[in-house]
Amino acid sequence: MFMIKRIKSFVFVGLLLSLTITPVTAEHVGDVSPSCALSALDGTAMHNLEELQGKVVYVDFWASWCPPCVKSFPFLTQLNHDLKDQGLQVIGVNLDEKIADAETFLEKFPVNFSIAVDADKQCAKDFGVIAMPSSYLIDRKGVIRHVHQGFRPDEAKDLRAAIEYLLTEPL
Repeated sequence: MFMIKRIKSFVFVGLLLSLTITPVTAEHVGDVSPSCALSALDGTAMHNLEELQGKVVYVDFWASWCPPCVKSFPFLTQLNHDLKDQGLQVIGVNLDEKIADAETFLEKFPVNFSIAVDADKQCAKDFGVIAMPSSYLIDRKGVIRHVHQGFRPDEAKDLRAAIEYLLTEPL
């Protein structure tokens, strides 16, 4: 079972790497965020990133087979708890092939932030996601200010500081 999930992850990463869309990397910091329409796990419309202007948005692309994603979820939950009232919107965008995999993951690792689905993977393509997790910090004007790939707990302090800084910036 582990080997099958591992193969799926390699195939998915290979698919993402083969895309002809330019990845949103550090060189794209300062660009306007792609406009993405996301849905809830049940398929209902949920968020369009354009509608969130005025908030600092932390978009985190994740999948159930991603070990660093497990480590990032407590951090994201704490961020949402501590900074939501100051204008932070945390959105976890799931990229699993099967919604049931995401639901099982969330039963084991419950969260207090928004979970969205990118069913056709268009949002991931528009952002140029090439690693799991991939996070994009978007300021109140809709501009990408920070891109982060992967997650290690020792990076949490610097990520939080970047978010807190953006929360203090005026529109």
